[in-house]
Formats: sequence, structure tokens, C-alpha cells
Amino acid sequence: MKRWYVVQVYAGYEELVKNDISKRVQETGLQDYIGQILVPSAKMKNFFNVGENEDQQLFPGYVLVEAEITPEVFRLVTSTPRVLRFLGGKDPVPLSKKEIERIISQVKGEVLVGPEKSEFVVGKEVEIKEGPFAGFVGIIDRIDQENERLTVMVSIFGRMTPVELNFDQVQR
Repeated sequence: MKRWYVVQVYAGYEELVKNDISKRVQETGLQDYIGQILVPSAKMKNFFNVGENEDQQLFPGYVLVEAEITPEVFRLVTSTPRVLRFLGGKDPVPLSKKEIERIISQVKGEVLVGPEKSEFVVGKEVEIKEGPFAGFVGIIDRIDQENERLTVMVSIFGRMTPVELNFDQVQR
């Protein structure tokens, strides 16, 4: 039964390794044992060049191979130039169905790849952990998700003062 395995390769050579493995599979007649070969990449929003989104690799230095691991298949893949090893070494560990479904849905664009959702909520208390106001506790007044910044109201000398902070400068 074919399962998905992760192959570690030299970073930047993923497409070349994919093509080499495909060519070697055709030459050796192991098509029954090796299915798809995937270089996981997804469209990422480019913030600087407004316009087209770029294809960016999800896992640089790794290629996914759908295969039934036999000694011949193992040898074919590991002896391919620029292939370092299977993840798991001599006993490759297959990806679970859930993991491969998530990766394939990211590649197809069904799952958005980008910054994680913020857990900040207006009106909640946060502790400032960096900068000149480190140690102060404030209340979130505004959230700027796009720039990952918060406006926090901090009591300074008895007056509520707005302070602009990055997400990583506060602790929930």
C-alpha cells in the first residue's frame, strides 16, 4: 500500500530532485511502487509588490513521495543526487492521512497560509513585556491586524495614555 513519506533534500533543489526521481522511476520500471512526487508550495500574498502572489515553498529542503517502501524503492530514492535521507532514516515514517490532507489542501489553496489569527481582544488587559513601559499593565484600545500593532491604554501618573506596541511586546 502506498503511503506518503518525507524526503530531505538540498534546499533549492526540490524541483530538480522531483524530476530526477520521476525520470529514474520510468527508467527502472518502478511505477507500481511510486505514485506522486510533490514539492509542497502555496501562493503567498506579496506585501511589497502589489499585484501577483508568489508561489512559496511550504517546506524548503523537503519533497513528499507517495510510495510503497521496498528495498529497491528505498535505494532508488536515497541514491538520487541531492537527496539526503528519508525522515525516519532506515525505517521511514509515513505521514498520517490528516497531515497529508492538510498539506494538499494548502497546496490547492483551500487553506490560507499566512500569519496566525490574533488572540487579542479590545477591552482585555495585557502586560507590557518590552520597551520603556515594560512591567505596566494596560487595556487594549485598538488592534491593527495588518501591521500587527496594538494601541494599549496605560495609566501613567494617574492618566490613561495611549501607547502603540507590536504584538510581540505584550503578553496576554
